[in-house]
Amino acid sequence: MIAAMLVFVMALAGCGAANNKPAESEKPQGQEGAVDKPLEKVQVVLDWTPNTNHTGLYVARDKGFFKEQGLDVEIIQPGQSGADQMVASGKVQFGVSYQESVTMARIEGVPLVSIAAVIQHNTSGFASPLAKGIDSPEKFEGKTYGGWGAPVEEAVIQSIMQEKGADVSKVNLISIGDSDFFTAVKRDIDFAWIYYAWTGVEAELRGEKINMVYLTDYSDKLDYYTPVLTTNESLIQEKPDLVKAFTAAAAKGYEFAIGNPEDAAEILIAAEPDLNADLVRASQKWLSPKYQDDAAKWGEQKLSVWENYASWMYEHKLLEKELEPEKAFTNEFLPE
Repeated sequence: MIAAMLVFVMALAGCGAANNKPAESEKPQGQEGAVDKPLEKVQVVLDWTPNTNHTGLYVARDKGFFKEQGLDVEIIQPGQSGADQMVASGKVQFGVSYQESVTMARIEGVPLVSIAAVIQHNTSGFASPLAKGIDSPEKFEGKTYGGWGAPVEEAVIQSIMQEKGADVSKVNLISIGDSDFFTAVKRDIDFAWIYYAWTGVEAELRGEKINMVYLTDYSDKLDYYTPVLTTNESLIQEKPDLVKAFTAAAAKGYEFAIGNPEDAAEILIAAEPDLNADLVRASQKWLSPKYQDDAAKWGEQKLSVWENYASWMYEHKLLEKELEPEKAFTNEFLPE
């Protein structure tokens, strides 16, 4: 989840026909009276394999919302360097990331900026099979946790265990990489960190009952934005209209998914046919109301959320210095 990160040269969209006018399929849609011009080619890189965190982007692409803004958007998956580095270095214009990653990037002087919160509240937590009886942080003691080996994992576990007077040193922490949760909890571990919208919903479909220990039940500071949409400072400074156009179309895509979860799920399924269609439909139904939740509008971010999580990270020695949170995110490009 966490990547290291830096600035770039964008390729202009190619011309259309020999008379320098774009083909009909390349013209921006829904802009009556607008001067015909080629769509600007843009890439957005996902943080992980496609899932319902990303539905709004697929909706915006496949329902023509990006084209309405004059953009030809390609959705790509991250390479070995990771989404954050690809965006920060300018290899791609936009990406999907997490508040944690953006915070750490900013501390290192990397010009990554969050431009929208995909989900308003943190829906992640520690999951375990119901039979293991791990329904509260103090019950982590004597158990084995399987993660990806990042320092933040132990810090989060310690933080919520302290709320119950428990000792993180009594937890066996091991790395399982990207091993399947359902396989790992039957073989190697007792609990793991998951997003309920995907793995939790999959457990429901499998008929495998789990306990969830949500981070937000034990600390307000852990109610951070995950995931977020990102770009870099150079693009904001050099092409603010492009950032505004992309964000406006993405917002329209997520707003469609909020109001039409069934249709949005079918768009994602059609775009990524290798996904489990039943899981996509069930996940979308669970997640769509949580995109905006109690915010005034989709994508809105609060300074207090960035301040709270950064202070928590600093207190737990995950940051070398304090964050300037007002530089890490912006609501400037969200539609009114």
